[in-house]
Amino acid sequence: MEKTAVDDAADASVTDANRYSLTEALGTEDVSLAFYSLDPGEGFSGGMHAHLDQEEVFYVQSGTAVFERLDGDDVSVGAGEIVRFAPGEYQHGFVPEDADEGVEALALGAPNPSTEVRVPSSCGECGHDALAVRFGDDGMSLECPECGSSGSS
Repeated sequence: MEKTAVDDAADASVTDANRYSLTEALGTEDVSLAFYSLDPGEGFSGGMHAHLDQEEVFYVQSGTAVFERLDGDDVSVGAGEIVRFAPGEYQHGFVPEDADEGVEALALGAPNPSTEVRVPSSCGECGHDALAVRFGDDGMSLECPECGSSGSS
Protein backbone atom coordinates (compact mmCIF):
# COMPACT_ATOMS: atom_id res chain seq x y z
CA MET A 1 0.00 0.00 0.00
CA GLU A 2 1.14 3.54 -0.75
CA LYS A 3 -0.30 6.76 0.67
CA THR A 4 0.46 10.42 -0.03
CA ALA A 5 -0.98 13.86 0.54
CA VAL A 6 -1.72 15.85 -2.61
CA ASP A 7 0.26 18.82 -1.27
CA ASP A 8 3.33 16.62 -0.86
CA ALA A 9 3.27 15.56 -4.52
CA ALA A 10 3.91 18.86 -6.35
CA ASP A 11 5.18 18.04 -9.84
CA ALA A 12 8.32 20.06 -10.49
CA SER A 13 8.60 18.63 -14.02
CA VAL A 14 5.85 20.91 -15.33
CA THR A 15 5.63 24.68 -15.19
CA ASP A 16 2.19 24.76 -13.60
CA ALA A 17 2.45 25.05 -9.82
CA ASN A 18 -1.18 23.88 -9.72
CA ARG A 19 -0.49 20.32 -10.95
CA TYR A 20 0.31 17.55 -8.53
CA SER A 21 1.52 14.28 -10.03
CA LEU A 22 0.40 11.38 -7.90
CA THR A 23 1.80 8.70 -10.21
CA GLU A 24 5.30 8.62 -8.75
CA ALA A 25 4.20 9.41 -5.22
CA LEU A 26 1.93 6.34 -5.22
CA GLY A 27 4.17 4.21 -7.42
CA THR A 28 1.41 3.43 -9.91
CA GLU A 29 2.56 1.47 -12.94
CA ASP A 30 -0.56 1.13 -15.07
CA VAL A 31 -2.37 4.42 -14.48
CA SER A 32 -1.25 8.04 -14.53
CA LEU A 33 -2.76 10.25 -11.81
CA ALA A 34 -2.65 14.02 -11.39
CA PHE A 35 -4.54 16.43 -9.16
CA TYR A 36 -5.22 19.94 -10.45
CA SER A 37 -6.10 23.11 -8.57
CA LEU A 38 -6.93 25.67 -11.27
CA ASP A 39 -7.92 29.31 -11.02
CA PRO A 40 -10.21 31.00 -13.55
CA GLY A 41 -8.33 31.37 -16.83
CA GLU A 42 -6.06 28.37 -16.19
CA GLY A 43 -6.11 25.05 -18.01
CA PHE A 44 -5.16 21.43 -17.60
CA SER A 45 -1.75 20.73 -19.10
CA GLY A 46 -1.27 19.93 -22.75
CA GLY A 47 -3.53 22.32 -24.65
CA MET A 48 -5.61 20.68 -27.41
CA HIS A 49 -4.25 17.14 -27.71
CA ALA A 50 -5.10 13.46 -28.02
CA HIS A 51 -3.48 10.36 -26.60
CA LEU A 52 -3.62 7.63 -29.24
CA ASP A 53 -2.60 5.01 -26.68
CA GLN A 54 -4.40 6.18 -23.54
CA GLU A 55 -7.89 7.02 -22.35
CA GLU A 56 -8.28 9.98 -20.00
CA VAL A 57 -10.82 10.48 -17.24
CA PHE A 58 -11.36 13.72 -15.31
CA TYR A 59 -13.29 13.89 -12.03
CA VAL A 60 -14.21 17.45 -11.06
CA GLN A 61 -14.31 17.76 -7.29
CA SER A 62 -15.26 21.44 -7.17
CA GLY A 63 -16.05 24.20 -9.65
CA THR A 64 -16.83 23.75 -13.34
CA ALA A 65 -14.32 22.90 -16.07
CA VAL A 66 -14.96 23.24 -19.80
CA PHE A 67 -13.51 20.71 -22.21
CA GLU A 68 -13.11 21.92 -25.79
CA ARG A 69 -13.26 19.37 -28.58
CA LEU A 70 -12.22 19.61 -32.21
CA ASP A 71 -15.78 19.01 -33.36
CA GLY A 72 -16.89 22.13 -31.43
CA ASP A 73 -19.12 20.08 -29.11
CA ASP A 74 -17.63 21.51 -25.91
CA VAL A 75 -18.78 20.10 -22.59
CA SER A 76 -19.01 21.63 -19.11
CA VAL A 77 -18.18 19.30 -16.24
CA GLY A 78 -19.33 20.40 -12.79
CA ALA A 79 -18.58 19.33 -9.25
CA GLY A 80 -19.23 15.63 -8.73
CA GLU A 81 -19.20 14.90 -12.48
CA ILE A 82 -16.80 12.76 -14.51
CA VAL A 83 -15.85 12.91 -18.19
CA ARG A 84 -13.98 10.30 -20.25
CA PHE A 85 -12.04 10.77 -23.47
CA ALA A 86 -11.32 7.70 -25.58
CA PRO A 87 -7.88 7.08 -27.08
CA GLY A 88 -7.46 9.40 -30.08
CA GLU A 89 -10.16 11.86 -28.97
CA TYR A 90 -8.91 15.46 -28.96
CA GLN A 91 -9.68 17.66 -25.96
CA HIS A 92 -8.46 20.66 -23.98
CA GLY A 93 -9.78 21.35 -20.48
CA PHE A 94 -9.78 24.73 -18.74
CA VAL A 95 -11.57 27.03 -16.32
CA PRO A 96 -13.18 29.99 -18.14
CA GLU A 97 -11.67 33.37 -17.27
CA ASP A 98 -15.07 34.68 -16.16
CA ALA A 99 -15.78 31.72 -13.83
CA ASP A 100 -16.86 32.58 -10.30
CA GLU A 101 -14.55 29.97 -8.82
CA GLY A 102 -11.62 27.72 -9.62
CA VAL A 103 -11.59 23.98 -10.18
CA GLU A 104 -10.14 21.08 -8.25
CA ALA A 105 -10.01 17.91 -10.30
CA LEU A 106 -8.38 14.50 -10.52
CA ALA A 107 -7.08 13.32 -13.91
CA LEU A 108 -6.51 9.64 -14.64
CA GLY A 109 -4.89 8.17 -17.74
CA ALA A 110 -4.48 4.51 -18.63
CA PRO A 111 -2.39 2.79 -19.60
CA ASN A 112 0.65 4.60 -18.28
CA PRO A 113 2.83 5.94 -19.77
CA SER A 114 1.30 7.50 -22.85
CA THR A 115 3.86 7.74 -25.65
CA GLU A 116 1.59 8.56 -28.61
CA VAL A 117 0.40 12.14 -28.09
CA ARG A 118 -0.86 14.22 -31.03
CA VAL A 119 -1.68 17.90 -31.51
CA PRO A 120 -3.95 19.14 -34.31
CA SER A 121 -1.40 20.96 -36.46
CA SER A 122 -0.49 20.47 -40.11
CA CYS A 123 2.93 19.32 -41.22
CA GLY A 124 4.68 21.97 -43.30
CA GLU A 125 6.35 19.29 -45.45
CA CYS A 126 3.67 16.72 -46.26
CA GLY A 127 0.45 18.32 -44.98
CA HIS A 128 -0.39 15.53 -42.49
CA ASP A 129 -3.10 16.86 -40.14
CA ALA A 130 -1.55 16.00 -36.75
CA LEU A 131 1.92 16.25 -35.26
CA ALA A 132 3.40 13.87 -32.71
CA VAL A 133 4.59 15.29 -29.41
CA ARG A 134 8.03 13.98 -28.48
CA PHE A 135 9.45 14.31 -24.98
CA GLY A 136 13.19 14.28 -24.50
CA ASP A 137 15.96 15.57 -22.28
CA ASP A 138 15.71 18.93 -24.07
CA GLY A 139 11.97 19.24 -23.44
CA MET A 140 9.09 18.81 -25.84
CA SER A 141 9.24 18.87 -29.63
CA LEU A 142 6.84 18.23 -32.51
CA GLU A 143 7.43 15.74 -35.30
CA CYS A 144 5.33 14.62 -38.25
CA PRO A 145 4.45 10.92 -37.78
CA GLU A 146 4.19 10.52 -41.58
CA CYS A 147 7.36 12.11 -42.95
CA GLY A 148 9.47 12.72 -39.80
CA SER A 149 9.92 16.47 -40.29
CA SER A 150 9.70 18.81 -37.31
CA GLY A 151 7.50 21.84 -36.90
CA SER A 152 4.18 22.90 -38.37
CA SER A 153 2.87 25.10 -41.17
